[in-house]
Amino acid sequence: MKQLKNRPGGFALAGMTLVLAACGGGSDNRAAAPEIRVLSTRADFVTGGDALVEIALPANVPTNDVKVSVGNRDVSSNFAVRADGRFTGLVTDLANGANTITASSPSIHTSSLTVTNSPAGGPVFSGPQIQPWVCATPAPQAESGTTPSTNGSGLSTAAKDAQCNITAEVKYFYKTTTAGCAAVLPDPTTGSAPANSCFKPYDPSAAAPADLATTTTDTGVKVPYIVRRERGTLNRGIYDIAVLADPAKPWTATAPQNTWNGKVLYQFGSSTGQPRKQFRPQGNWATDLALARGVMVAQNSLSDSQYNSNRVLMAETVMMMKEKIQKSYGLIKFTTGIGCSGGSINQLTASSIMPGLLDGVIPSCTFPDSETTTMEVQDCVLLVELYQKPEWQTLMQNAGYTQAQINAKKAAINGHVDQTACHAWNNLFGNNSKPGNFFARTVTDNVTGAITQATTPSNNCGLPASVVYDPATNPSGPRCGALDSAVAVWGKTADGKFARDTRDNVGVQYGLKAFTTGAITAEEFVTLNERIGGFTRDSVLTGGARTAADAEALDIAYKAGIVTNGKQLAKTAIIDLRGWDDSLIVPLPTGAAGSAAGLTGIHHVWRSFSLRDRLDKAVGNHDNHALWRFGRFGFVPTAAVTADAFVTMDKWLTNIKADTRTTATIQQKVASGKPAEATDFCYLSSDAAQATKVTDKAACDADPFLKPSASPRQVAGGPLSEDVLKCQLKPLNAADYAPQTLTAAQLSRLQAVFPSGVCDFAKPGVGQQDAVSPLNFASGPGGQPFAAAPVSVAQ
Repeated sequence: MKQLKNRPGGFALAGMTLVLAACGGGSDNRAAAPEIRVLSTRADFVTGGDALVEIALPANVPTNDVKVSVGNRDVSSNFAVRADGRFTGLVTDLANGANTITASSPSIHTSSLTVTNSPAGGPVFSGPQIQPWVCATPAPQAESGTTPSTNGSGLSTAAKDAQCNITAEVKYFYKTTTAGCAAVLPDPTTGSAPANSCFKPYDPSAAAPADLATTTTDTGVKVPYIVRRERGTLNRGIYDIAVLADPAKPWTATAPQNTWNGKVLYQFGSSTGQPRKQFRPQGNWATDLALARGVMVAQNSLSDSQYNSNRVLMAETVMMMKEKIQKSYGLIKFTTGIGCSGGSINQLTASSIMPGLLDGVIPSCTFPDSETTTMEVQDCVLLVELYQKPEWQTLMQNAGYTQAQINAKKAAINGHVDQTACHAWNNLFGNNSKPGNFFARTVTDNVTGAITQATTPSNNCGLPASVVYDPATNPSGPRCGALDSAVAVWGKTADGKFARDTRDNVGVQYGLKAFTTGAITAEEFVTLNERIGGFTRDSVLTGGARTAADAEALDIAYKAGIVTNGKQLAKTAIIDLRGWDDSLIVPLPTGAAGSAAGLTGIHHVWRSFSLRDRLDKAVGNHDNHALWRFGRFGFVPTAAVTADAFVTMDKWLTNIKADTRTTATIQQKVASGKPAEATDFCYLSSDAAQATKVTDKAACDADPFLKPSASPRQVAGGPLSEDVLKCQLKPLNAADYAPQTLTAAQLSRLQAVFPSGVCDFAKPGVGQQDAVSPLNFASGPGGQPFAAAPVSVAQ
């Protein structure tokens, strides 16, 4: 047997070089064996029992006598020569596990390909699915006793099994010509459209509505503006796929309608959470920007960060969604990701975990990943609590500082514009790691930082309080922290009680630069580090002891690409839309909302520069990264900016796909395909019309609503890349604090805080390494690299 050449690009979803493998002796006049290719995904990543397959035959071999089999089952009738000249077919009814597809003919040598199929409910490589998991129901149901509430699925039937598989449904909507309509979802709750929606239900059996709009796709096809919206379930999430379509015509993967241009816009939802429930997608598929051009819009609730903090599961879900599209609708030309905040995390992390999954991304409100964002969240929780401790407040009072002076010291320690950014992190996500029921502690005064504790408990699972983990009364209950939701990836500690943890602040000298620059005194610096403390495994404040990460978790975070890796990201085109959200109290420029209303205080400008720093350190440039800054309207890009980015990214990806060089890497193609429009620029906050693109970086950096600040870890000496989860240590040295000095007693106290030494940020982080992703977690936590993609074998 001779193995055919592996496909180029490792994990590309379609396309392999045809190699004709000769077999047999000199008297055998049969042509070489064909190559069998799975076009819809990798041959070992097939899900749901079906796959779009091509039989690449040698020239002049007739197709009518080619037999295609799955095991002993003849599926030849599924195959035909299509409009693109390829001999393809949809192979169905694949069993879970290994399946052998064979192609044979009297005139060719036989070849076979082993295809591995997983259930449509998953998993493929993300490891055992977290339990419990509450299926959505046709109508939402309230919590009752120990029975959790459910979410409305927007589907008419209930889940068919424990994996929450629900029968998919197709509905049609049309774009109205009514002026002043709103781009809102046509089915937010009931399945019907709000009165002012731009998209209304369309009945294929009725006469065309009088207000039916038309559109012309970017391929020049003029059609009625009718959208086919498919809703179903995949990998236990609920998905929506929306695309222009003619309801009167059939649509298959081998004969797509010309209303679709082959492009996909994948929407990633914001925020971060880990509820144990099935949700509808967070995003709005009614996106005229994409649909009107013939671009398909896709989303799945498990690629919405608010509903899923397991980034490996998220990447797996995106992969399964692309497979679903390719075997149901046709081959994808390219896929663009879009989304803000948690949506930016998922775009960038998917590109790090599995390069090529997204061809280009348009993150806004950008964070490079969740693990290093958690680092700032946890630091802020510790700091806002520290500032309310008696030791700190006594220092402030004895020194006679005004509140403004106190807040200036907080800002210097935090690295932020002012004290409120840490307030925002504490209030919005400070409890995200809590494994059980908790009483939220919220900063209720942005001037003093005063904290109020809730009287009603909450939990991150969204389950009844009596059900979830409690260290005393229910130690075996489901744990609800972010790391717990991905325990299949991280694994557990040796005692089997806790998910391994990436959080760490051992050796971190909080306020280091604030001290050396004179913003805080020696006594304030020492007291700060004495009293800041850390967290227990249950995310309870320790008061003194620092938090220590698990070495295994650090290794996984980097190796799996969960901490985004610059070498992986360099393979993806990025247009980074960076607005301003650095404070809760600083007013926006006059005429732009007039205040900080609507701001969250967490989407800081420096994060985009952190992302760029990772690229620069990893590959020596950021040729794949364009940074567009705006500050006048806060952190959400305007419709005009988004449209500009969408069109520019389309041009960029079209250039990349047109680059057929076999000697160029994808990184080189991304860089050389970058259009002139994908250059760095900003709209100054003084530009009321936001119409003048400024390419002078110095001018942009001088704008207070465009320039980057920093973080608590950067003030502690950490790098701009903010990718060191746990630092290596060095001995404490009094000379490192120059020009400031510490007394012998203060040095002794610091030695007690840092008995093993302080952070040496000149060295890589503990466990820091290049990603070798994607990893397969099916056999257990930690993951293993995949073997080469399966290819067909001549017999």
